[in-house]
Amino acid sequence: MKTIDRHILREWLGFLLIVVLATLGMLLVQCMIQDFGDLRNKGANVVDMGQYFAVRVPSFLSFVLPIILLVSLLYVLGRLHRGNEITAMRAAGLSYGQITRSIWVVGVLMCGVMWWLNASIVPWSVEKSLTMLQELGFRNEAKAAADAGSIGVTRTVTFDNDREGRLWFMNRYSRYAQRGYGVTVSEFTVRRQEKLRIYAKEAHLDKELGCWVFHNGRETLFDPENGAVTGSAPFDEKAVLYYKEDPELMLSFDVKPKDLSFFRLRQIMDYFEVLESPKLKIYAMRYYGILAGTFAPLIVILIAIPFAITGVRVNPAVGVSKSLGLFAIYFALEKVAESMGSQGILSPVVAACLPGAALLLIGGWFYARMR
Repeated sequence: MKTIDRHILREWLGFLLIVVLATLGMLLVQCMIQDFGDLRNKGANVVDMGQYFAVRVPSFLSFVLPIILLVSLLYVLGRLHRGNEITAMRAAGLSYGQITRSIWVVGVLMCGVMWWLNASIVPWSVEKSLTMLQELGFRNEAKAAADAGSIGVTRTVTFDNDREGRLWFMNRYSRYAQRGYGVTVSEFTVRRQEKLRIYAKEAHLDKELGCWVFHNGRETLFDPENGAVTGSAPFDEKAVLYYKEDPELMLSFDVKPKDLSFFRLRQIMDYFEVLESPKLKIYAMRYYGILAGTFAPLIVILIAIPFAITGVRVNPAVGVSKSLGLFAIYFALEKVAESMGSQGILSPVVAACLPGAALLLIGGWFYARMR
């Protein structure tokens, strides 16, 4: 690494760290203002609140990271530009690419960070914080509830596992007890003719057995051709070794796509692809949006460099306002593309990539015009 690269990185990364810490501090204050009352009503103590806020803050990172990169680059490169350091480097025979190559290297690394945030950390943060709120609510309800099955209930759960030929229905499912109540499972032939049905008062996924176990129910067999009952037998407990459906996947359809992890989105997309459901577009938009968002740091760098080091030296706010204006256009275009993708006007892949591609072309045009 050359002296110029070390100098650029030292100036930029030092200020970047300050902006990151300041931003996280503001996000923490925002979370405390927004969620403190809800946590107090659920009976959370100081330790619970500390754990919740530590988990909650990372959920904002994928949104604010491009803004942090933009602000830090505009400030540092603008300061070097106003101090004539960029001019001196150019006079020494260095191109803009040579001056900013260390920034581009960090940008590539930041793309990996964006992928990690969007695919894992942010969905984990959202899901974990919601789970913590649920658990606090469950704990508060449990003090007065006599039946654990009435705590943390999701009512009317249905799941059509078309790939395995099974249709599930539950009157309610308790996340607290991890049990379903009033459970019905129907098995079908490849021609969608019912051949077996299980009724049960309760059912749960046994983690040791790796399958569903039903309690106090009845198993009924049907003739697939005419629907006539060919056999029926009650049971106290019945483990069905090939029933391995994940209850969290069944309940994921009530969760907003932006709150689901990358791999959970893929599971749901596989499910809707089999059913050829129009809902596939909504989840596909979020899935491909995560992939497209991976390149946000490079787009930010492409925009920040021209506006920071080629504008007037006396008024750095001009470059800042132009770049922020482009980001406003980006977010507006993102909403339009998301709507068009969800309605099927554009394919989810095209709709997810369109805002970034537009900003990439604009930033590339400004970068190419640098002299």
